[in-house]
Amino acid sequence: MNKDYLTVGALTRYIKYKFDNDVNLQEVYIKGEISNFKHHTRGHFYFTIKDEESRIGAIMFASNTRNINFEPIDGMKVLVKGRVSVFEATGNYQIYVTDMMEDGVGNLYALYEELKKKLQLEGLFDSSHKKQIPRIPSKIGVVTASTGAAIKDIISTINRRYPLCEVILFPSLVQGKDAAPDIVKNIKLADSYNLDTLIVGRGGGSIEDLWAFNEEIVARAIYEANTPIISAVGHEIDFTIADFVADIRAATPTGAAEIAVPNKSDLIKLIDQLTIRINKNVADKINFYNSYLSKVMDSYILKSPMSIYEIKEEKLSNYIEKAKNLLLNQISSNKLKLDNIKKSYIFYTPNKIFENKNNSYNNLINKLDVLNPLNTLKRGYSITKKEDKVITNIKDIKLSDNINVTLENGYIDAKVINVKEN
Repeated sequence: MNKDYLTVGALTRYIKYKFDNDVNLQEVYIKGEISNFKHHTRGHFYFTIKDEESRIGAIMFASNTRNINFEPIDGMKVLVKGRVSVFEATGNYQIYVTDMMEDGVGNLYALYEELKKKLQLEGLFDSSHKKQIPRIPSKIGVVTASTGAAIKDIISTINRRYPLCEVILFPSLVQGKDAAPDIVKNIKLADSYNLDTLIVGRGGGSIEDLWAFNEEIVARAIYEANTPIISAVGHEIDFTIADFVADIRAATPTGAAEIAVPNKSDLIKLIDQLTIRINKNVADKINFYNSYLSKVMDSYILKSPMSIYEIKEEKLSNYIEKAKNLLLNQISSNKLKLDNIKKSYIFYTPNKIFENKNNSYNNLINKLDVLNPLNTLKRGYSITKKEDKVITNIKDIKLSDNINVTLENGYIDAKVINVKEN
C-alpha cells in the first residue's frame, strides 16, 4: 500500500500558506496581558499575550516599535493590532504586531505594586534590617526545586569556587499555587540548621512562573529569618518582592553562589599575601629584640653589677642619716617646749590666777547690781506704763488714759485726771 509521506517542512509550509491566505488573519485586533517580555538590542519586542483561557506568541519589529511611546512590561494589559502567521523554523503560530496601546495594568502587576508599597511602608525593605553575608562560610542552604538548572548551577559554582563549603538542599516547590507555602516551610526549616547563608530562588520564567516569590508570606518568612538570605530568582531585569526583602539580591542562581562563597584562587592569593606579611612582621620583631638585647648586654649595669649595689648603699646611708637628724631635731624641739611650759606663770602662781578671776567676777556683779532697775525702785522711784509701754514723756499721756504704775513691792492701776507739763 503506497502512501505519500510529507516532510515536516512541507506540512509547516502548507499550514503557513493557509494562515497567510486567510483574510480573517491578515488584520486582527486582540487584547490581553503581556508576559515574558524581551526588548531585543536591535529594537524588536518579543513577548506573549495571554488571558485566562489561552496565550499566543507575539513579535513587534523595530520599524513598528519606534511608534510606541511607552515601555511594555510583564503584567501590562494591551490592545494590539497585527497579522497571524506561522514561524516555519518552530512551527509555532504567532501574531506579528504592527500597533499596540496600553489597556491598563494587569491584575498580577497591580497586586505586585500594592504589596510592594505595603511592605515598604512597614520597613521590610530598609537597609537597617539587612544582615551581612559571611565572607568565609562553612555551610550554605539552598531552598529551590530539587531538579532543574538552578540547583545544578549553584552546586557546580560553589564546588568550583570554594569546595570546602557544605551545601544543604531544602527541596521546594517554586511554581504553582502550592509553591509559596512550601517555600515558607523550607525557609523556616533551613533557619533551624545554623547555616552561614541561605539561598532562596529558582531559574527564570514568566511573571506567572515567578509569582510565588511575590507572595506576602514568602516575603515575611525571609524578613523574619535569622540566617542571612540571598534571593536568586533568575529574572535579570525585573525584581520580585523577595528580592527587596532579602539581605542581598542576585540576578541568577549562579550569581547567588558567587556572592555566597569566595573564590579559592582569591583566597590562595590572600593567604600568600598574609604569609608574606606575617613572615616580615616576625622577622622585624626578631631583629628589633636582637638589637634591644645587644644594647642590654652592652649596658654599664651588666658590665659593672656591683656599681648598682654601691649606689643603692650610699643612698640608703644618706636616708638613715637624714632620718636620724630629723628624729633628734624633733626630740630637741619638743623638750624645749616642755621646759617652757614648766617655767610658765600658771605653774608657779595658780592661786593668784584664781584670785584675779574672782575679783573680775565680783566687779561684774557690782556693775549689774548698779544697773538693776529694781534697786532704783527701792530708792522711791516708779515705772509708769501705758498699754505695756514705758512712758518717758508727759506728751505720751492724755486725760482719761489708763496707766499702770510699778513700785518696788507691787503695782497700781490708775486713770489720768490731770496732765501738766513742767
